[in-house]
Amino acid sequence: MGKKVLVACMAILAISNWAMAQDAPTDDFSKWQFRLRGIVVTPDESADIEAIGGDASISTTVVPEFDITYFFNENWSAELILATTKHDVEAVGTAAGDLDLGHVWLLPPTLTGQYHFTGGDFVPYLGAGLNLTLFYGVDEGPVADDVDYDTSIGYALQGGFDFMLNDKWFLNLDVKKLFLNTDATVNATTALGATVGADVDINPWIIGFGVGVKL
Repeated sequence: MGKKVLVACMAILAISNWAMAQDAPTDDFSKWQFRLRGIVVTPDESADIEAIGGDASISTTVVPEFDITYFFNENWSAELILATTKHDVEAVGTAAGDLDLGHVWLLPPTLTGQYHFTGGDFVPYLGAGLNLTLFYGVDEGPVADDVDYDTSIGYALQGGFDFMLNDKWFLNLDVKKLFLNTDATVNATTALGATVGADVDINPWIIGFGVGVKL
């Protein structure tokens, strides 16, 4: 995983350096952009559960999201995406039946490099970057004694567009795909007499709509 992180960081740094090198001598564009969006987070989940088999079921959630974008020039930018989500978790189709594993909060700050296609009020963009997901506020539910989730580092892809209302304000539609995996450990000694490990792919789709401002 360390190699993946290093390669991703080097790629983002290389894109940022190249973009800065392309910066025009004039300073006639807005360097900062802020958005507030409502997002739907829909996991595309699967799991490899030790001993008892089965799969994972992770709930969809709707939350607010805030992001900050810095433009190196009119086309190239870096965006930091900030939000936190709460998801209900189940192990389904196991040898012990369907197991309610309570809920967990995810904090997934994501940094992407973006290219914006300029030329009018409709401004589409594409992006790719790195995601770090922290798990906190775990409620283990009625079955497990404890559930632990490992911190995840993965990749992110992004596409969307801004629609300019005037020189400053705009509407935004954004779609992201996070490649997010965690190792979960379920201590179910009381109920099942065992501690069970699982390799869980969460891989959520994130669809957002909101409003933004250029400064």
